[in-house]
Amino acid sequence: MRNKNLIITVIFIPFIWILASCSDKNQFTIEGLVKDGYGKMIYLENITTSSIVALDSAKLDKSGRFKFKHERPSAPDFYRLRMNNRFINVSVDSTETITIQTDTVVFAHNYTINGSPETEKIKELTFLQLHTSDAYNTLQKQYDSRQITVDEYVEKMNEVLDAYKTKALDYIYPNPASAAAYFALFQQINGLLIFDPYDKKDIKAYGAVANVWNQYFPDAVRTKHLIGIYAGALKTIRGEQSSGFEAKEMSGKDFFDISLPSLDDNEIRLTGVGEGQVTLVDFTAYELKESPAHNRSLNVVYDKYRSQGLYIYQVSLDRDRHFWKNAATNLPWTCVIDPASIYSDIAKKYNITTIPTAFILSREGEIAERIENFDNLEQLVLKYIK
Repeated sequence: MRNKNLIITVIFIPFIWILASCSDKNQFTIEGLVKDGYGKMIYLENITTSSIVALDSAKLDKSGRFKFKHERPSAPDFYRLRMNNRFINVSVDSTETITIQTDTVVFAHNYTINGSPETEKIKELTFLQLHTSDAYNTLQKQYDSRQITVDEYVEKMNEVLDAYKTKALDYIYPNPASAAAYFALFQQINGLLIFDPYDKKDIKAYGAVANVWNQYFPDAVRTKHLIGIYAGALKTIRGEQSSGFEAKEMSGKDFFDISLPSLDDNEIRLTGVGEGQVTLVDFTAYELKESPAHNRSLNVVYDKYRSQGLYIYQVSLDRDRHFWKNAATNLPWTCVIDPASIYSDIAKKYNITTIPTAFILSREGEIAERIENFDNLEQLVLKYIK
């Protein structure tokens, strides 16, 4: 009996060790130290394509240490450590142990990472986005206090965004299959994507990442999400079909509806006008020095094709409502104004990064073109008027 028990014990222990080893291979570990954090709560959360999902929490011990284990993702994914309203972004793309050290004072602003080169890149991109966001918000304050004109604001804003893109591309093109490439592509400022998928230059970066992720991670949710954005934007740029905006359903029309006050202060809804016509939805600001020339070019096309079914719904992002009214009074199309000006939620939904920007809605009520270069406006309108 004694020998039999010994044999069973010898066999059983390695079997448990094998099971534990297999279990570890299916998990990743995020651990570390938060100095002066004794008794404070720290949380592990998953950043999905649509929401933040809470995974685990821990109370820091006397040394300030914490440790999380979680099932490893099948493709690169993003997580974050949260303490109060401060976050440290983490990338996981394999079975690994990531070690993070920080303290309660600096937490997300000065921390060290070991065990994950991709998370180190995510840290660099996070700081780049924060720097860009600070510069962007400074410009908005200068514009609000009338220290700079709308022309200066637009010019400087584009400089700030271009500076981010230039640096971020160094994380995208060298390794488009990386978590850092995906992360760089989807950074936002005030809810607005910095890389615009409907921009002919920016879409190249989306395409580079989408194609490689589809090769290596074809079943991943992030891959499908990215391909959907890329394919829809590409078709819009080429004028093949609607943009694929994730819009709520509105009588079968595939775009975000707009309802804003007109010159008589009555709200005019986009879905309530121009039905069955080719509608040009134009985002602009009359304060821009280019505005008179822009409106003249619109008028040439409008006069020529209004009888054939061209309709213009012009959204002003002007700050000064009185100025807008004076400028819009003699224009022959529908003029509305967004009181939120440059903080417009509507402009964010349409991912407006430069003005003027326009969209052509086909007679079927679908977004058919996004226009930032108006030199060939007439040719684009003709594609849908005929």
